[in-house]
Amino acid sequence: MLSDNDDDSGEMIQLISPEDDEEIEKIGLPSDLPILPIRNTVLFPGVVIPITVGRQRSIKLVKKAYRGKRIIGVSAQKNNNNEEPGIEDVYRTGTVAKIIKMLVLPDGNTTIIIQGKKRFEVESFIQEEPYITAKVKLIDESFPDKKKKETKAIVHSLKDAASKILKLNPEIPQEAQSALDNIESPSFLTHFLSSNISADVSDKQKLLEINDGMKRATLLLEFMLKDIQMLELRQEIHNKVHSDIDQQQRDYYLRQQMKVLQDELGYDGPDQEVEILRARGAKKKWSLEVAKHFNKELDKIMRMNPAAAEYPVSMNYAEFLLDLPWQEYSKDNFDLNRAQKILDKDHFGLEKVKDRIIEYLAVLKLKADMRGPILCLYGPPGVGKTSLGKSIARALNRKYVRMSLGGVHDEAEIRGHRKTYVGAMPGKIILNLKKAKTSNPVYILDEIDKVNSDFRGDPSSALLEVLDPEQNSTFADNYLETEYDLSKVLFVATANSLDTIHPALRDRMEIIEISGYTLQEKVQIAKKHLIPKQKLEHGLKAKDVTFEEKAVVKIIEDYTRESGVRNLERTIGSVIRNLAKSIAMEQEYSKKVTVKDVVRILGAEVYDKEFYQDNKTPGVVTGLAWTQVGGEILFIESSLSRGKGKLTLSGQLGDVMKESAITALSYLKSNADKLNIHYKVFDNYDLHVHVPAGAVPKDGPSAGITMLTSLASVFTQRKVKDKVAMTGEITLRGKVLPVGGIKEKILAAKRAGIKEIILSERNRKDIEEIKEIYIKDLAIHYVDKVDEVIHLALLNEKVEDPIDFYIEDDKLAKAGLEQPF
Repeated sequence: MLSDNDDDSGEMIQLISPEDDEEIEKIGLPSDLPILPIRNTVLFPGVVIPITVGRQRSIKLVKKAYRGKRIIGVSAQKNNNNEEPGIEDVYRTGTVAKIIKMLVLPDGNTTIIIQGKKRFEVESFIQEEPYITAKVKLIDESFPDKKKKETKAIVHSLKDAASKILKLNPEIPQEAQSALDNIESPSFLTHFLSSNISADVSDKQKLLEINDGMKRATLLLEFMLKDIQMLELRQEIHNKVHSDIDQQQRDYYLRQQMKVLQDELGYDGPDQEVEILRARGAKKKWSLEVAKHFNKELDKIMRMNPAAAEYPVSMNYAEFLLDLPWQEYSKDNFDLNRAQKILDKDHFGLEKVKDRIIEYLAVLKLKADMRGPILCLYGPPGVGKTSLGKSIARALNRKYVRMSLGGVHDEAEIRGHRKTYVGAMPGKIILNLKKAKTSNPVYILDEIDKVNSDFRGDPSSALLEVLDPEQNSTFADNYLETEYDLSKVLFVATANSLDTIHPALRDRMEIIEISGYTLQEKVQIAKKHLIPKQKLEHGLKAKDVTFEEKAVVKIIEDYTRESGVRNLERTIGSVIRNLAKSIAMEQEYSKKVTVKDVVRILGAEVYDKEFYQDNKTPGVVTGLAWTQVGGEILFIESSLSRGKGKLTLSGQLGDVMKESAITALSYLKSNADKLNIHYKVFDNYDLHVHVPAGAVPKDGPSAGITMLTSLASVFTQRKVKDKVAMTGEITLRGKVLPVGGIKEKILAAKRAGIKEIILSERNRKDIEEIKEIYIKDLAIHYVDKVDEVIHLALLNEKVEDPIDFYIEDDKLAKAGLEQPF
């Protein structure tokens, strides 16, 4: 007897007791008895068991019954895996039970302690919702008088068998013997032992359904004798193995135990395992060559000694061959509109990539055996290259696999090791296909530009076979020792830079450039994706906080500087964390985040924006530059001083940018007459070209026409046109060549208040790819020669207080004053 002082009624819980038919009659059996389905066990009359209730329907049933008379019907489920059993899923014979105690656990589950009272049989089911109820009839116990010889004999046999089980099984507590000795009722004895034997639920249910007490006891005794035989055999095996063990053989204990067990059952252990593998291999969809190779490997295993070191290696190899998804493909979803919606929902912008995926899906729909393309998404960090792979997999309804190549410097990571080596493993390409369980996943090769090579080989060269559509249908992994078809895999590589990718590898991939996001795009991404995501991660509801668009713009412009949105997400997270703290501490806070709130939470602005400066100073020209975090405007400053024609360049300029300055000066010298510049000015004045900020390294040919315009302005002392910016490379012949990063540069110019932009004629195609909204209110001039640049950028008007040029102590007229342009 166990006492539970917390129970409202203060009653004692009986772990074992005889059935009490009168108790049911006193309480009264409900006309529609609620039926509680239980798994993995059967409740017998008189037995007390705890049950954890987790299903909602069952919780409703238990709580309602506990508030009433606490009487319920308990039936076992036919299928343990069925989470929502119906009328057809429960046995019709069960046990009326009383709920003795109910405990609600912190995880939401409810545990009840119930005691079986009497068996019942369902006459008819009344309802299935909100839980099963039924009309039942009680089944009386039919057991001969305990004084009869037959009854005494069966009771004695049952108790004797139970005692043997207690002795053979050390896991059963010895207190069970005392409980067994105190049972006098034959009927309750059969129920108690039936509840505790090692038998399946179906066998226990048979015992519950038998009405004849003697038949039930006989079947129970049969089950118990089987249990005794198994325990005796286990004891015998244990004794045999234990006698063979010494200090050196202790590691082989489990192997010996299995060997004795297999001998008793008549199995040929190793041979049986090989035959099981052979049967599995016969069902695989692999080619004839692979099947032949597999069976040959099994034949070799059959000839091996199971104790040999090569045996587990060969068995692991054979099992790995079976686990690979040979010619197993997931079915593609060819709903193009659905795919487009998924891509648009997950990523804002990136139109080129989305169009390419839809094109691939369209062609695959028309031609089912199309080989997978090899795509390379190239762009700055944080623009969504890796996450785009997940969206592609979801759009195509394919499995998603990702392999990070950053820092990989061993060829074996791609091709694997030969299985003759200790600890040999297949390469990650094949290993990930095994995990995906399909041969046509979307396979992301992340950071392909960061692959290294050393004395262990060059992974880039190993990837040549993987990423070549003409070769990857017969990919050879060193561990696999046979060819594997990768032609249906959709490989998507990601890279931040193309310069470090092996040229032959780059040639095998379709390069899709993903440029940085514009301000407008970042605002939309923050509103649609980042802010809702951060609210969810920090436990806030949608109504708890909103962001003004100006506040989002403030964060983007003054607290982040990147092409992608990774830092933007972190910064938004900082703001939301501050608000979450206020909510948790029950403090007042503004539900609408404003610019003032952003400054208060994040502190002073981290980054300053460059704005256009006036054109009062000669030689100061606005250029456009591309950086990894987007476009920027920069200023080229030139000044003259008396000297001997020395050229000074400052501002941490790279070699290419220095050469642009030298080219611009050479062109200016050779065309001085066109600009009314006296040729001796170059020998009598030192030229200094500076590009602020001095601490930031700069390089590239984009500033060619900007430097030429700056030099032309300082040597002619003519004003530069107001609010004009330019970018383009120059040649000594005066040609203007195209440059890259046009989209980012245009957006930077617009942010800085520029009204006119000068570009190379051959950059017109880049402007046509930019949405009209981004170039609205901008006048774009396309030029082919530097003469056109000077004509567009320089005014005929001189600056205030122009320089008086002195040449060999002779004062000349102000440069170009006599023949203004």
